[in-house]
Amino acid sequence: MNKPQPPRPIGWRRRARRRLVRPLSEASPADIAIVGLSCRFPGASNTEEFWRNLHDGVESISFYSPEDLAASGIDPAVLANPHFVPAGSLTEGAELFDASFFGINPREAESMDPQQRVFLECAWHALENAGYHPERYSGSIGVYAGCAMSTYFHQLLRNPGFLHLVGHLQALIGNDKDYLSTHVSYKLNLRGPSISIQSTCATSLVAVCVACEGIRSGSCDMALAGGVCIRAPQITGYYYEPGGIYSPDGRCRVFDSDAQGVVFGNGVGVVVLKRLVDALADGDFVHAVIKGWAMNNDGGSKASYTAPSIDGQADVIARAQAMAGVNPGTVTYIEAHGTATAAGDPVEIAALSKAFRRGTKKKGFCAVGSVKSNFGHLDHAAGVAGLIKTVLALKHRQIPPTLNFEQPHPAIPFADSPFYVNQTLSDWKCRRFPRRAGVSAFGIGGTNAHVMLEEAPRRQSLASSRPAHLLLISARTTTALETATSRLMEHLKAHPHLAIADVAYTSQVGRRAFSHRRTLVCQSVEDAVHALESTDARRVLSSKWRGRKRQVVFMFSGQGSQYVNMARGLYRFEPRFKKQVDRCAELLKP
Repeated sequence: MNKPQPPRPIGWRRRARRRLVRPLSEASPADIAIVGLSCRFPGASNTEEFWRNLHDGVESISFYSPEDLAASGIDPAVLANPHFVPAGSLTEGAELFDASFFGINPREAESMDPQQRVFLECAWHALENAGYHPERYSGSIGVYAGCAMSTYFHQLLRNPGFLHLVGHLQALIGNDKDYLSTHVSYKLNLRGPSISIQSTCATSLVAVCVACEGIRSGSCDMALAGGVCIRAPQITGYYYEPGGIYSPDGRCRVFDSDAQGVVFGNGVGVVVLKRLVDALADGDFVHAVIKGWAMNNDGGSKASYTAPSIDGQADVIARAQAMAGVNPGTVTYIEAHGTATAAGDPVEIAALSKAFRRGTKKKGFCAVGSVKSNFGHLDHAAGVAGLIKTVLALKHRQIPPTLNFEQPHPAIPFADSPFYVNQTLSDWKCRRFPRRAGVSAFGIGGTNAHVMLEEAPRRQSLASSRPAHLLLISARTTTALETATSRLMEHLKAHPHLAIADVAYTSQVGRRAFSHRRTLVCQSVEDAVHALESTDARRVLSSKWRGRKRQVVFMFSGQGSQYVNMARGLYRFEPRFKKQVDRCAELLKP
């Protein structure tokens, strides 16, 4: 189960070193910044791969061979059923886990649901992407998350010998939904609220809403929010039922005239949230801003328990827009729940239209799409998948295509609505207002959630006065140190525009320091890449920390070795050094 840490997008921040270029339209103390992202979705092990797939219109649904299904334990007789569809979407490497990294012994790791393992890794990567080491952060960090029912636990129940070894309580703790959030809080030493959320398909977006409420109320200063759905085994397929929610051919045709259902898949997503005013003051990289959010339930005034409700959905959308203080006429993209069902899609567009018509009569100005067309329905992780997709679209100022759409569903009057289905990659243009978007997630049972997003305020790093910067890399083992060095080098190559001051600052304060360490003094991103590639031992220094903390002092050698302008560079560029030299000079005055 052990594995090296997969490549992840690296986040950088620099305290109080960014200048606001374009202010927000109407900044509010209630605004929440998204400062960190992490995901593992079908066909994508990180946010950069996810955006590449969205950008290129990649469909990440897999179709399984009889050999694949047999290896997963599927009875060959099942394949003969004409309604069996051998399709689904996979999260690669879900069976692997770097247990020792989190101090988990092999037997305990084996008893843990892959959902808990993968979510723990994703939470760690999200904080790294945000540029924070939790034990150095003075505020409280909460965790709000949910997962699907554990199918892995069913596998464990078939092995009573193993259950006897680990104990039934340990197996329950490692598999039950209630322990997802608190496991993360325990392993990452997070002391804010730790709450497990369960609202079926709306779970992960509800988790984001509840996390925003927690930050706004002061229950925590930062929060991890998201969800996960990993089934065991992942390769199974499903039975198509006419009139049901499953697609007959393994394709998800959201809003299309041929829409007949959805495909279910596996994935995990986590976002890191913080008050916008704090994020700006702390120099965080803000991916996007949550301006408003709302949650409700349909109640009993609908056709059935599982049926959607126009009134319920319209109400939650309108309340999120009202909280955000935005006119719906300024919202130019909606990431829909979009299940590609005959009942769900028409109701959703009708509800959106009802909410938008409270503030605008314009037609065809707002794009609508659904990430389910790319990889199906991720169940408890579906909402956060749509959220992360929309955040990436705001960052790149492009709207990805919704796949498998050819003709609009006859029950959806797009021509008379504010909406159109975005079929191709499009530049996200805006004139008078910032780019704004809404994200919806609706759960079976009637729980609805909607989040209003706005693009991040545009900021630029101020030029650093220092001519050189100290870059730090650390890992638990020598092998991991080489991997971390390679990851950093490749990331800097792919992002030459980065400010080396931001990279150095985050490497010093936003990463946990492990025992195997490497340091480098560099002047630019290009200089850092050159030094790391050359492995020049005179520049790239490696050592193992032995557990002793040593104080750093400035030594003045005396004995005639001083010279005019000695330490002038330090005095000019390092405020703390200058302050102490000035203090000494004052003390030496007669």
